[in-house]
Parts: sequence; C-alpha cells; structure tokens
Amino acid sequence: MDFEPSARAAELSARVRAFVETEVEPVEAELHRELRRLRETGGDPWAPQPAVKELQAKARSQGLWNLFLPAGHEGPYAERYGTDGGAGLSNVDYAPVAEEMGRSFLAPLVLNCNAPDTGNMEVLLRYGTQEQRDQWLDPLLDGRIRSAFCMTEPDVASSDATNMELTAAVDGDEIVVNGRKWFSSGVGNPECALLIVMGLTDPEADRHHRHSMVLVPRDAPGVEVVRMLPTMGFYDEPIGHGEVTFTDVRVPLSSFVSGPGEAFAIAQGRLGPGRVHHCMRLIGLAEKALELACRRGVSRTAFGKPLVNLGGNRERIAKARIAIDSTRLLVLNAAWKLDVGGPLDALSEVSQIKAAAPAMAQEVIDFAMQLHGGGGMTDDFPLAGAWANARALRLADGPDEVHLGMVARLELGKHGVAR
Repeated sequence: MDFEPSARAAELSARVRAFVETEVEPVEAELHRELRRLRETGGDPWAPQPAVKELQAKARSQGLWNLFLPAGHEGPYAERYGTDGGAGLSNVDYAPVAEEMGRSFLAPLVLNCNAPDTGNMEVLLRYGTQEQRDQWLDPLLDGRIRSAFCMTEPDVASSDATNMELTAAVDGDEIVVNGRKWFSSGVGNPECALLIVMGLTDPEADRHHRHSMVLVPRDAPGVEVVRMLPTMGFYDEPIGHGEVTFTDVRVPLSSFVSGPGEAFAIAQGRLGPGRVHHCMRLIGLAEKALELACRRGVSRTAFGKPLVNLGGNRERIAKARIAIDSTRLLVLNAAWKLDVGGPLDALSEVSQIKAAAPAMAQEVIDFAMQLHGGGGMTDDFPLAGAWANARALRLADGPDEVHLGMVARLELGKHGVAR
C-alpha cells in the first residue's frame, strides 16, 4: 500500500495549485462580489460570466482540463478533450489533484471537474452507448454544455434510493417520465442541456431492479424548473440545486442508460469514485480554512495577546492538523481499495470517508469562523460558504447515518451478525 503520488500526479497537483493561486483566487473574490451585486440589483447571477470562460480557456490551454477522467479510458476522449498526458488518472493519483481544486469553490468548474458533471460524464463513459456519448459526452467534455443529476425527491425518504416514485414507464418505443425531483444539482446553470433522471420503471421487479436512469434533454416538453433551492442561504450560482417537475415527458427508448432496471447498479458505480472526489475536495477546503485561521490568529490581538494564544486556540490548531491528515490517509486508503478491487471491495472504506470527511471539514471551518468573529459569518470571507458546503455534503450522496450503517453492517458481518 503506497500512497506516494506518481510523478505525473505530483506534477499535476503542483500545476493545479499554482493555477488556482495565480489565476483563480484573484478572480474568485471579484466574481463573488459581482454575483452579490447582481442579486441586489435584480440582475441575473446565473448567467455565464466572461471571467469564468476566460479562466476555462486558460486551464484548457495549459492541459488542466477534464483531469477527473478515470484510468482505463485512455485514448480519443482523453486526447481530444485536453487531459494532460492523454490518459486517465487512477483514484489515488486524482486524489491530490482534487484536493488542490477543493481549496477554491470556482476551480472545479474552471477545470471542468465539477459535480455533478464529472459523475454524469463517468456514467456516460462507463454505461452509455456510442450514440449517447456522441450526443452528450462530447459536448460535456468540451465544456459546451452542462448537466444535472435528478435523483432526490421531496415526498419520499431519498436516503433509500429504492424509494423513488417518479415514473419512467415504457410506452411503445418511448419512455414517459412523470414526477417531481428536488435538489437536482446543476439544473440552475443556463448551459445545462442534459438531465440524468432516476425513475421507477417496473414496480413488480425486485427492489434493486425497479428503477432506471434516463437521459432527458433539459428543453424537452414537460420539463419545468419550478424553483432554485438555497442551501443554508446560498444558491451556489452558477450551478445550483433545483426543484424540477416532469409532466408526460417523452423520450425515445434509446434514452435508457445501460437498459431498464439498471439505475441502482449505475448509481453504485457512479457514487464510489465521486465520493472520493468530494472527500478530497473537502480536505482541500479544510486546509484552506486552517490556513485562514492561522493567518487570522497571528495577525489579530485581543486582551494583549495574539488570538492564537487565547482560549486554547493552539490546541485547536494542532487538533485540526491531526484531523485533516488523518482523514487524508483514510481517503487515500479508500481510493487505493477502489483502484485495486473496485467498488464492491471498497464499500466500507468509501462509506467511512463519506461520513468522516464532511464532519472533519465542518469542524475545522467552524473553528476558522470563530477566529474571524462576526466577519466569519459574512461573505467577506469564504468560510460561511465553506461551512454550508461541508454541512450539505453530510446529506449529499447519502446521509451520515446511511454510511455509518453500512460500515457497522460490514463490521458486524465479520462476526456472523445477519443483516
């Protein structure tokens, strides 16, 4: 078990770090101010920003584009769409790259490595037909369109994927989609052209084969974005999370991904690597928060002392360092298990990191907010948004309780305890 990044991964991580620091971060603060101005003046904060397009062009010209593409998909997609080196990365090699992106809210979008597009593109890579790839994957990899993932529903406990009630029924040579989704990530972007929708196709099948993944054009008749949903007061422009209704939406049978009844298997294949991506970005976010905490702590004085020398803050800094480094090793172990054995061999490890990383990041960010005083709760600093992001990720891709339950079930299974 060797967690030392390969020479290629180390070089890419250093280049992403430099790009984020020199190109993205100087623009990011101004972009947030512009979004705030648009909200306050009745403008459109969702519209594509020229500054983001310029950064994307720079990233692509430097080969820092689509770095999420997984090992095993070398060849035309990697070569055509800018992945530096013309080959995909293993999970272990992508992990430090994702960490560097996680230091910035904007960087994943700039490098075409943002959720949910990465997960949707991997679905098309792993399970899509050539026709589906030609229609949707090519423009996604090229950055010409964006996509959304529609799974969670407002009327059922969506932590159990087999609960989904939206229907994707076969009618002759078409699929008819009816129902409501919410927290559909990506749907707020005006460049969103594709929705990957999970729906009930065969209620009589066993619970893991009732549902299907369906490709639905965003502009298909009957698709309506009812509203965009705030998460802890943040709308996450220009991606966002929306409530979407589907009313007699008709798409051809060829819109099934991997065939009817395969949604659960696809979701499991999609979510494993995606959770590693989320967790490594959270580590980058926690690192950024700790840096901000230390800078604030040594530059501000209260009661005649630097803040770092008050109220046990030195011990909190030490514990934050230990927590970040411990979680990083946990995530690298999960990435390694995915690489050598696949999703089924890493069920416990992936669930462990999905429970551990957001909680760790939330605690570190909360400490940084405390050192920043009232300013830490405003958008003058990135900490309030960072805290909301970490808190939301304790629900996204499965709540803590589901992942802890999986870890416990697998652990107890070693001792003969039945499910």
